[in-house]
Amino acid sequence: MEKRVFIAIGIAIAAAIAVLAALPTTPTMPTAQQNERLGLVVNTPTNEITLELLDEVYAEAASSGAGRSNVYIFWSQIEPQQDQYNWDNTDILMSFNKKNDLKVTLFFSIVNGRTVGPYPQWMGEPGFGTSLETKAVKTLDAVLSRYDIIDSVIIGGELDSYFRDAHGSVSLYKSFYDNVYSELKMRHPDVKFGNAFSLNGIINRDLGEYVGQLADSGDFVAFTYLPVDKLNDISKTPQEAQADLQSMLELAPGKKIAVFEISWSTSDFVNGNEQDQTEFISQAYEFYRQNESHMEFFTWYRQYDRPEGSCAVDLQFESSPLTIGGDQFVRERLGSYICEAGLFNNDGSQKPGWLELRKQIKSSR
Repeated sequence: MEKRVFIAIGIAIAAAIAVLAALPTTPTMPTAQQNERLGLVVNTPTNEITLELLDEVYAEAASSGAGRSNVYIFWSQIEPQQDQYNWDNTDILMSFNKKNDLKVTLFFSIVNGRTVGPYPQWMGEPGFGTSLETKAVKTLDAVLSRYDIIDSVIIGGELDSYFRDAHGSVSLYKSFYDNVYSELKMRHPDVKFGNAFSLNGIINRDLGEYVGQLADSGDFVAFTYLPVDKLNDISKTPQEAQADLQSMLELAPGKKIAVFEISWSTSDFVNGNEQDQTEFISQAYEFYRQNESHMEFFTWYRQYDRPEGSCAVDLQFESSPLTIGGDQFVRERLGSYICEAGLFNNDGSQKPGWLELRKQIKSSR
């Protein structure tokens, strides 16, 4: 089974705050100069979320010097009825980003690993073609027109995993993407668009051909990275993981590279620990500084751990529908990796990696 990196934190946050209708008005004053090219995925340690807690974690994220975050939107949530948009939850998330001077990288899920969508029920299951192009342009235009802090958009995530199952769909997807890109670029020329691939998935399964086939589409090529093998065990040293990052430049030569999610879990269940996480943060940001001219943005995943066993929500759009045997084993390991990928423990205590992240962002100005 191919692991899934695109974690739907937006789903958990949106579900937890759907009944909340007001934002705090106290101004936030980040304590560090922020770098818009360096991001941090903002999340809370539990599903019991209040506006006050969101206010705290966003301000904390901005204090690291990070100047962007990721927001994950699913079409089924934003447009439950055709041409009728539900902005309640995204308004809250975007407002916290804006309040803390965070630019947003938007993941609008059209392809997410071995799945598509999830689409709204009224759409059915459209294939890549003119009808889906028209609807995607219209909806994304509405999103981008509403939120001026979105400067980067990804609609195809972990495409290497998707094309591994649907090899014959590459040309169909490319045509679809290029047409959507052209329309949106005319309407929003300052927004940049890209496709995303799983770097560790490409390395583990030798799938680099798909990057090459799509490298000329969009403004950048994005990657996610976990230092794991096919079973989702951490199988690299921090130094070996840094060497993996060089592959991004080789896979898309001459193209701007973006790191959408990069992480190192401290879960001992998958061979992680705090010392290696801290060292990899140092190694990863050194790679960024060495290749800054080639980088569009570089976003660390993520701020907080979650309680053990609570990351099942992150797997509801997992790449494979199987739930038995080896697949379940791999899913369990991915859940453990995700739950302890944060820079803070879920009790709020800092890991050494948090201080290292602040140090590295400060050194990357």
